[in-house]
Amino acid sequence: MIVWTVANQKGGVGKTTTTIALAGLLAERDHRVLLVDTDPHASLSYYFGIESEDLDLSVYDLFVQVSSKEQILQSLCPSKYSNIDILPATMGLATLDRSLGTKGGMGLVLKKAIQKLEDDYDYVLMDCPPVLGVLMVNALAAADRIIVPVQTEFLALKGLDRMIKTMEIMQGEQDEPFQFTIVPTMFDKRTKASILAYKKLQEVYTDKVWPGVVPIDTNFRNASVAQQVPSDYASNSRGTFAYKSLLDYLMSQMKNRIKASS
Repeated sequence: MIVWTVANQKGGVGKTTTTIALAGLLAERDHRVLLVDTDPHASLSYYFGIESEDLDLSVYDLFVQVSSKEQILQSLCPSKYSNIDILPATMGLATLDRSLGTKGGMGLVLKKAIQKLEDDYDYVLMDCPPVLGVLMVNALAAADRIIVPVQTEFLALKGLDRMIKTMEIMQGEQDEPFQFTIVPTMFDKRTKASILAYKKLQEVYTDKVWPGVVPIDTNFRNASVAQQVPSDYASNSRGTFAYKSLLDYLMSQMKNRIKASS
C-alpha cells in the first residue's frame, strides 16, 4: 500500500483537485484507492456528495478513540466509483489542536489506522488543511511521498517556503528523509507572472519540481459541480492530460526508489 499526502500551508493552490484527479486516474488503472479527508472544511467529502455533518463516524473518531479495523471500515463512505472509498472529515476536526494537540503520541494516529487497511487498498491519498497542526503532522508522518501543489504565482511561492521549513522541522523525527514532489498548478501560459513563477520554482527547487504543469482548466470546476473525477468528466481535457503525466511521473519515481533500495 502506497500513501501519498497532498499538502501545502497555503490555501487555494489545488490540493483537493490534485488529490481527486490522481485518485480517479489510479482507479481507472484498477488500483483500489482510499481518500482521506483531513480538512475540517471537508471539501473533498462534499465533492463526492457526502454530507459530513450527518455522519456517525469520520476521521475525527480515529483521534478520540483507538479504532479496530472493523470500526475504521465502518467509517468509510463509498463513492460512485467502484475503486474509490472516502474516509470523510467533519467540522469536529477543527477542535483537535485545542483538545488533543499537546497529548503525547498524537502524531502517528493516521499512520497506525491506515496500516490496518494495508490489505484493502493499493493507494491512500490524503487531502490536508492549509494549517500546520496535528492533522497535517499526522498526514505528513504517514506519507511515502508528499505532493505539494503550488500555484504559479509569487505569493504562493512564499507559502511553499513555509511548507519546506515544516518538513525540515519534522525531518528530525523521521527514520528516512521525506520524499516530496512540487507540482506547479493553475499555470497560465498567457501571463508573464505565471511563467516567471514557474521558472523561479525550477531555479530554487530544481529536481524536486515535477517538470510539467497543471494548467488552468474550467473543467475542474465543472467536474466538481457534477461530482465526477476530472478524468471521467472530461477525459480529453488538458487538465486531465496533465494529471496523467503527473501520475506517470510519480509512479516512475516510486519505481526508481524501489530499485535504488534493493
